[in-house]
Amino acid sequence: MRLVLLGPPGAGKGTQASAIVEKYNIPHISTGDIFRANIKEGTALGQEAKAYMDKGLLVPDELVVSIVKDRLLKDDCKEGFLLDGFPRTVKQAEALDSELDKMGIKLDRVININADPEILIERAVGRRICRECGATYHVKYNPPKVEGVCDKDGGELYQRDDDTEETVTTRINVYMEQTEPLIDYYKNQGLLLDVDGTKKIDEVFVDITSELDK
Repeated sequence: MRLVLLGPPGAGKGTQASAIVEKYNIPHISTGDIFRANIKEGTALGQEAKAYMDKGLLVPDELVVSIVKDRLLKDDCKEGFLLDGFPRTVKQAEALDSELDKMGIKLDRVININADPEILIERAVGRRICRECGATYHVKYNPPKVEGVCDKDGGELYQRDDDTEETVTTRINVYMEQTEPLIDYYKNQGLLLDVDGTKKIDEVFVDITSELDK
């Protein structure tokens, strides 16, 4: 099963990715994780990527594609993979298609987790995290028994600096601007699987897997 996972910030991609890779026994490939691994291992690709990142610059498409291709050639990807965070643009998608074509493989589906921006903003702004154990709460949808206190260990609950309405709105707008054309690109290839991300976590997972298992 060779999959790509799309979805705006806060749509629940991380939760669904974990469940998908466990069910289908495929590696979860996040470009951020690949960069960190290459930099840690001191590979030539990692050193090149680090040079851009240290200057606060975006890593060029060609380098991102090279790093992803290098990862897809590893043995654990022979039976499939879940790409998360890549591709982000049509240009990257075209480059990925070209590399997969050279490898003699094709994507099976592209999962797009949809959610209304207003809901995503409300989810993020209301999120609270325990400083001690990292447990996540929501002031409206999953409040702690005592306000500001973790149910599990009594730790202080805090709001992440980037969980403000302004920051979340910007992240969503950037995503929409970059990725909307990508959704059309995969729709035109007949690969897109649109899923309603506003449903309960278990229901979203069922919607995804029931389509993938057809």
